[in-house]
Amino acid sequence: MKSTQAILKALGIERLNPMQEEAKLAIDSSANVVLLSPTGTGKTLAFVLPIVANLDSECKEVQSLILVPSRELAIQIEQVLRNMGTGYKVNAVYGGRAFAKDKVELQHNPAIIIGTPGRIADHLRRGTFSVDKLKIVVLDEFDKSLEVGFEVEMKAILESLPAIEKRILTSATSAIPVPSFVQLTAPLYINYLESNTSKLGLRMVMSPDKDKLETLVKLLCHVGDQPGIIFCNYKETIQRVSDFLTTHQISHGCFYGGLEQKDRERALIKFRNGTYQLIIATDLAARGIDIPELKFIVHYQLPLKAEEFTHRNGRTARMNATGTAYMLQWVDEKAPEFIAADTPIEILEEKPVPMPSKWCTLFISGGRKDKISKGDIAGVCFKQGKLKKEEVGVIELKQDCAFVSVSKSKAKRVVSALNNTRLKKKKVRVTILE
Repeated sequence: MKSTQAILKALGIERLNPMQEEAKLAIDSSANVVLLSPTGTGKTLAFVLPIVANLDSECKEVQSLILVPSRELAIQIEQVLRNMGTGYKVNAVYGGRAFAKDKVELQHNPAIIIGTPGRIADHLRRGTFSVDKLKIVVLDEFDKSLEVGFEVEMKAILESLPAIEKRILTSATSAIPVPSFVQLTAPLYINYLESNTSKLGLRMVMSPDKDKLETLVKLLCHVGDQPGIIFCNYKETIQRVSDFLTTHQISHGCFYGGLEQKDRERALIKFRNGTYQLIIATDLAARGIDIPELKFIVHYQLPLKAEEFTHRNGRTARMNATGTAYMLQWVDEKAPEFIAADTPIEILEEKPVPMPSKWCTLFISGGRKDKISKGDIAGVCFKQGKLKKEEVGVIELKQDCAFVSVSKSKAKRVVSALNNTRLKKKKVRVTILE
């Protein structure tokens, strides 16, 4: 078993934070734990470390199940576990991809399965994997996965797991009533919500127009060249906002449930590597997705529930950082009760449109299964692509492909130099990701 220190080194982390230390001790010693901590404080690592420590290396069956409300969260947790390099097999399963692909991956039992309720319920109905040795269940973002819509599937899943010895529930909002079918007996609560030391600033931005589009552009110019998320309630609104920003030459990505999974993933990749400074999203982006620290978020439309307001705001001012949540409001619109009446109003300065990003994302048709490493990609960018160190940005490696951000001014030249060359033993295609 790999030591905690070795795992942290593999993840590039120096030490656990106090919440993670306390959660690790609690999960090791208690059968039922509820972990409440703000977005961005490292809850995933807080529960996966003790889970891995509790696995039996001799067991060839599934030992732990992590249930999550979204595909993105499933993929993110799978990536964290793989990056830990523990040697245990891990698989994520979720709707939006072929069930047959799941079956192939699960032919050799993973020690840990991460999945969305619908897909996990489907696997259990079909008996794809045995639950006889499954002793640990995690309900990550449980306030979302236990709400109406998921409840029937969650009940069916939990009632079909006969050997559960440890239950872990996590959330970034105050606890909701936990249904009896979860069988959460005398849980130990780890609550870091009240002790959050983040410095979040809330600002109201008044719009003379009901559609608020002109005001949004003025706000983005006012904020300047910084990474942020613009939250909308509906995908139709996202399209209108996106079209308007495009006409004003403000580069951005879009992220919502109606997009193909591949397009959602690629929007996040370009956001993480700086190709996009802005992303327009529904509340799907408010929970558990892997994105960098943000300086601001914008509520183009205010959410209907206070909980979603909290989750959205949790994308900025994480841990000890500062950040601002701007709320766009039409002058004749009444703010919901969860917005304080004395929220300061931001006066917007007249500023030019933010400069476009200097980065561009390249797609490479080879990945981890081809024995390609990040070092290989960086090396070929330097040697054949003739790029300087500061002209190569973030590299993301997937199973069958990779993405690298490079200086936009050099991108076409780099593609010309690298396309149809060999990386390790594989001949790869290199294209600009549009």
